[in-house]
Amino acid sequence: MTVTAGRQSGFGAILTDESFERLRGIMYIKNVEKGSCLFWEGDAADKLFYIFEGRIKSTKMSDAGRSLTLYLHQNGDLIGQMEPFKDSTHSTSAEVTEDAKVGVIQRKDLETLLWQHGDLALEFMKWMGLMHRLTQTKFRDLMLFGKTGALCSLLIRLCNSYGEENEEGIRIDLKLSNTEMADMIGATRESVNRMLADLKKENVITYKDGHYTVNRIEYLKEVCCCENCPKEVCRM
Repeated sequence: MTVTAGRQSGFGAILTDESFERLRGIMYIKNVEKGSCLFWEGDAADKLFYIFEGRIKSTKMSDAGRSLTLYLHQNGDLIGQMEPFKDSTHSTSAEVTEDAKVGVIQRKDLETLLWQHGDLALEFMKWMGLMHRLTQTKFRDLMLFGKTGALCSLLIRLCNSYGEENEEGIRIDLKLSNTEMADMIGATRESVNRMLADLKKENVITYKDGHYTVNRIEYLKEVCCCENCPKEVCRM
């Protein structure tokens, strides 16, 4: 099976070529600029968005008014919330962090397509199951092993999503500030500063030119009690 551009990971990797072409047939293309929002928390969830290019993050506002980053989406990912049998609203916001090109899928068009093609419906169910498992593992990391375990898990996920192996270890090809990392694990910037400093002292990670390199990934796995989930689950 030939892989279409932008389908190497995420939802795109689940679909066959035939299913992808059917889905693309009901999309319209939309270009979105960095800093804009595809949808806000509380908006009607009547569309899905397939990422051809760019990066988009899903965020959720806490009761205290803090924005928490739940996912970092990239090429091949499908964004949105579709609950069967009822209308719903988005539980997160989708913020564009890098100029993007997305395919917009109307809910009513998708429902018709899924009714007509059982194979596509099965693949769509696989995506929903994958997203459910991804969400479960993220909440497990945040709740069961403390902030240090959550940070270690975050670094592993970053390696799986943006890692490039070299002689020193795995270089994360994505620049993130300590504040951004804190927003991903529900911690303060100061606590993340301390935890990263401790990992540097143990030579678990190094920092150079705005990028982290993980030198001892097994150490991170031990701290967060890694279950060695497949990369399509252990990702950002």
